[in-house]
Amino acid sequence: MLDIIGDNAFVVLTGLFGGVLLGLAARLGRFCTLGAIEDLLYGGSDIRMRMWVLAIGVAVMGTFGLTAAGWLIPEDSFYLSIRWTPLASILGGLLFGYGMALAGNCGFGSIARLGGGDLRAFVIVLVMGVSAYIVLSGPLAGLRVWAFPQSAVTPGEMPPGLAHLLTDLSGLSLPAIGIALGALITAGALASRAFLAKPALIFWAAIVGLAIVSGWAGSAHVAMTGFAAVPVVSHSFSAPVGETVLWLMTASARLPSFAVGSVTGVVLGALIGSGLKGHFRWEACEDPRELRRQIYGAAMMGAGAVIAMGCTVGQGLSAFSTLSFSAPVTFAAIFAGAALGLRHLIEGFQPAE
Repeated sequence: MLDIIGDNAFVVLTGLFGGVLLGLAARLGRFCTLGAIEDLLYGGSDIRMRMWVLAIGVAVMGTFGLTAAGWLIPEDSFYLSIRWTPLASILGGLLFGYGMALAGNCGFGSIARLGGGDLRAFVIVLVMGVSAYIVLSGPLAGLRVWAFPQSAVTPGEMPPGLAHLLTDLSGLSLPAIGIALGALITAGALASRAFLAKPALIFWAAIVGLAIVSGWAGSAHVAMTGFAAVPVVSHSFSAPVGETVLWLMTASARLPSFAVGSVTGVVLGALIGSGLKGHFRWEACEDPRELRRQIYGAAMMGAGAVIAMGCTVGQGLSAFSTLSFSAPVTFAAIFAGAALGLRHLIEGFQPAE
C-alpha cells in the first residue's frame, strides 16, 4: 500500500478515515462531551457519559491489542514519551472545560456542528485553532514553556502510564494488563440496563473507540515500515485544528498531515451524517453577547488544550487509550471546569438555598 500511494498520503487517509467515523458518530450517535456532562448534571441521565466510557474501553483494548500483535509501540506516542506534569493537566483541563461550557461545545463537537452548517461553530473552530498556536509556538509559547516545562522520558525510565506501572509492579505482560483494564472499563460502561437498551448508541460508542485505534494503527504502520519521519499519533482537536488552518493557507509549501486528514474527516462525516438525518441547515449567531462568550470560550479551549497536551478527544480518548497518567486527571479537570462553567451559565454563582 505504501509503495502505491506513499507514506504521507497513507497517513492523511488514515486520519481522514477515522475522522469520518468520528463525524458520523457525532451526528448520528449524538456522541458529545459537553452533552454527556449536561445530561449527567442536569438531565438525570448517564447514558451519553457511558458512551464515552465505552469508547475509552474499546480504544484501550484495541490499542493494547495492537501492542500485543507488535503493530504499535505505545511508548512512541506523545503521551508516554513526555514526562507527566500534573499541574499542567489540572490547570489546562480546568481552563479547557470552562471554555467548553462558554463556547457551548468542545473542539471536536464544534467541527462536527460545522459539518451540519453551524456558522457559529466555524468561528469557534477558527478562534480555538489560532489560540492553540499562540500558546504552542506563538507569542505565549515562551511563557508556557517556562510555566509548564516538558522533558522527554529517558531510556530505561518508566513511561508515565498505568499499564506500565502495573507491569513493573507485577511482572505481567504489558499488553495483557492493558487489554484487561480495557475490558474492565468496557464492562463498567455496559453495567446499565438503560444503556443496554440502546444498541445504536453502543454501536456508535464502539465506532469512536475503533476510530482512535485506527489512528494508532495507521501512523504506527508508516513509522515502522515507511521512509518518512512520521509521528505515532491518533486523533485530537486542539492544535491539529490550528495546523489544518495553517495548511489551508500554505498548502503549496507543505504537505498535509494526519491532523489535516482528521479534521477534514470529521467535517465530511458530520456533513454526511447531518444529510442522512435531514438536519443540515445554515445557522448563525444573532446575539453579539452570545458570540462574545463563544469567542472567549474558544480562546480558553485552545490555550487549555495545549497546556494539558490534549482536549476531550486528545486526552479523553487518545491518551486514555494508552492508559497515560495524564488522561484521567485531565478528563476529570475538564469535567470540573465544564461543571463550573455550566453552573455559571445556568444558575449563576449564587449560593444554593
